[in-house]
Amino acid sequence: MLGAMQDWDLRVTHLIDHAARENGMREIVTRWADGSETRTDWAGIRRDALKMVQALRRLGVDKGDRVATLAMNHSRHLVSWYGAVGVGGILHTINPRLFEEQLEYIANHAEDRVLLYDAAFAPLVEKMKPRWTTIEHYICYDNGEFEAWIGAEDGHTEWAQGDERDPCMLCYTSGTTGNPKGVLYEHRSTMLHALVSLQPAIFNADPRAVMLPVVPMFHAASWGLPWGGAAAGIKFVYSAVNDPAVLCELMNREKVTHSAGVPTVWLSMFQHMDQTGETLPHLKTAIIGGSAAPRFMIERLAKSGVDVAHAWGMTETSPIGTTGAKTPDWDELDFDRQISIKQLQGRPPFGVELRCVDLDDPTKVVPRDGETAGALQVRGPWVIKRYFKAEEDATTPDGWFDTGDVGIIHPDGTLQLTDRTKDVIKSGGEWISSVELENAAVGHPDVAEAAAIGMPHPKWDERPVLFVVRKEGSALSSGDLRDYLADKVAKWWLPDAVEFVDDIPHTATGKISKKDLRERFSDYVLET
Repeated sequence: MLGAMQDWDLRVTHLIDHAARENGMREIVTRWADGSETRTDWAGIRRDALKMVQALRRLGVDKGDRVATLAMNHSRHLVSWYGAVGVGGILHTINPRLFEEQLEYIANHAEDRVLLYDAAFAPLVEKMKPRWTTIEHYICYDNGEFEAWIGAEDGHTEWAQGDERDPCMLCYTSGTTGNPKGVLYEHRSTMLHALVSLQPAIFNADPRAVMLPVVPMFHAASWGLPWGGAAAGIKFVYSAVNDPAVLCELMNREKVTHSAGVPTVWLSMFQHMDQTGETLPHLKTAIIGGSAAPRFMIERLAKSGVDVAHAWGMTETSPIGTTGAKTPDWDELDFDRQISIKQLQGRPPFGVELRCVDLDDPTKVVPRDGETAGALQVRGPWVIKRYFKAEEDATTPDGWFDTGDVGIIHPDGTLQLTDRTKDVIKSGGEWISSVELENAAVGHPDVAEAAAIGMPHPKWDERPVLFVVRKEGSALSSGDLRDYLADKVAKWWLPDAVEFVDDIPHTATGKISKKDLRERFSDYVLET
């Protein structure tokens, strides 16, 4: 016997229909790279997306075809999210920070047919055109080309229909080893993810929210914000450049209440604010993810009245995995205890299951005791089952995906990430968290950035070495830093050496690249 409710497929075009109908006048503001600004609204985004559907059909784009973008955050990019999916196609957001070999691989592997790009990336596009074998049409967002392209249409059309399990979006991992892998999201998984993202414990969004997302639209589905933002009807403020002076000015002028970005974004914002004396009086919620946020960062934001939602996720989880939800006894806790909880990665929302397995025996599930670390695994309706074009599932037979992270799960379900499985340092048979060591070091007022890696040791197998970028003008010594760390980490965790460097390598998504750091110091020998 079937139920007696209406059939309503979970397709993401419902999101933009709702936004235009119920919050159509809510603004979408863009500050472009040349300093100019444009304003539209949700009704305008829907209208232009329908025009794009017509324009794509004229190019012969059909159901399942891949439509790629190579662009920063702006309203025309947002139009493309709904236009590409609205024609029945699959939106493929390309990360322009990838190496040329990776850019060549993912566009060809995806078999993209159309590429929309920012004029800032025109030199890169021209260089890559001979190497992109499947792209037939190139359309520039700037210089009036995109506007003229969709402007030839009237928008009187309908969204493509289909099943809620049809694919709608393709994102590739940054590929720290080997070629990047494609994660193919479906309408159903994306809709469920969008609805969950609106919870107070996650993005806490409603039509009053003014969101400036610093997380790029090409990275991990922009944390689902273009979808969830439409569901909530929020005001978006986009900046095509991530200069802290520009971001601060926009946040204050447009009265931004919500922002989302990786920790390095906030580090640069703090430096700008310290130099200028600027504040962010309207900001109420900051979602920080991508890598672990150091305690001083969360503490500084909290003292200025900002609720920090420390989050964990990955491209393979759409990306929401956990966020820093308040505990039931939150109001009875003192400030230091609240910050300690916020420093953890939070709890999973309904729809996400977590477990940790033994690092040496993955068949053994470790207890959720707040002490035992293990390899983190996840499953749920918006978690990957199989990579794009792969023949085998990426999960265990019972559906668990191995995240590559090392974590501790507390009795109340709170996740505490301690490292990546390939970055954790094993010294004398015991595990040292490189992340905790780095975050402790970054708390020093003279440290701009720090990265810890394990170096071979004849007695202990590995010992930690800390690579540090000093703040400008600092004369910090290795002894000073080790003294600072002495009461912040276990004594045997203290680095055997502190090396000061001019810079630390990063991945295409802005994370510290331990792989590149190891290669740079492949000849390094610890003094013993």
